[in-house]
Amino acid sequence: MKRIRLRRKLRFVVHVAMFFCCLTGCQFKQPDVKYAHFWENNGKIKVLSTIEMIHDLVVQIGGEHIDAISLLRGELDPHSYELVKGDDEKFIWADLIFYNGLGLEHGLSLRQQLEGNPKAFAVGDPIFEGDPAALLLVDSVIDPHIWLDVSLWKRIIPTIVSALSDSDPLHAAAYQVAGTQLEERLDEVDRQALITLQNIPDEARYIVTSHDAFNYFTRRYLATEEERKKGGWECRFSAPEGLAPDAELSQIDLRDLLDHVISYRIAVLFPESNVSRDSLNKIQKACQKLGHSIHISKNYLYGDAMGGAASYCEMIEHNVSCIARELSHASL
Repeated sequence: MKRIRLRRKLRFVVHVAMFFCCLTGCQFKQPDVKYAHFWENNGKIKVLSTIEMIHDLVVQIGGEHIDAISLLRGELDPHSYELVKGDDEKFIWADLIFYNGLGLEHGLSLRQQLEGNPKAFAVGDPIFEGDPAALLLVDSVIDPHIWLDVSLWKRIIPTIVSALSDSDPLHAAAYQVAGTQLEERLDEVDRQALITLQNIPDEARYIVTSHDAFNYFTRRYLATEEERKKGGWECRFSAPEGLAPDAELSQIDLRDLLDHVISYRIAVLFPESNVSRDSLNKIQKACQKLGHSIHISKNYLYGDAMGGAASYCEMIEHNVSCIARELSHASL
């Protein structure tokens, strides 16, 4: 009851702000028309998700009983995102907030809005708490890109279902049914991804992408069964930039990457939709000087953002299709 009263008070503050803005002629920034429903006082649960990969699952589970919006849309980088004008109102208006956690949203202003917020749920934290071995460490830091392993991302569904049900007990049964159906859908996407990529010869299942986002993807879909159980899959993936794509490619990093590319006869580099291609261009030019033929794929992968994909499942299917096409061609 205390949380409900708090939400009502916060909404009252927003309504007052809107009223005075109208009187004074100032502009109260709201989301675009596509998300105007989020601001309607219609009795539905208002849900804010930081990234679209969470938002898509929330929408599929909540259905007609919620109004949902994603904070970061398009090609925005979740690692370094800082709040802009209008974002504060979204946090106030929301009944529930879902974020990835695991260190993904580390922009100071965004982190301050999330940490300690009683309305906010880090969907990755229960996975770490219940099965820490399922998560990967990169340079002693937890890799937050868990959505690139569908079997792992599926584990956030109970957190979403539980939070929605607690906030809206009247529709708890509907959320549970939708969550179960979504789990089945993700199981099928995961199964198809495994079939498609495991059909590529072992010696060709190596990728280099723009930044260090595809560790979970590699472990799940490119590694052999023995590598997944005993280790050794790490050599199948490399990237010129770290977990957050904000570092310069040093000469030492470049030399190590060249050794890796040549050693495993890698013939294609995969750009990501929201990361600069500068590092990949440097790798390609350096390979050419050494007489190693390599090209940059014309199709972008979706790593930190869904980009042009209409849904999370479409995002994964796009990545699988692009990688399978390029690696199959390279293995001929």
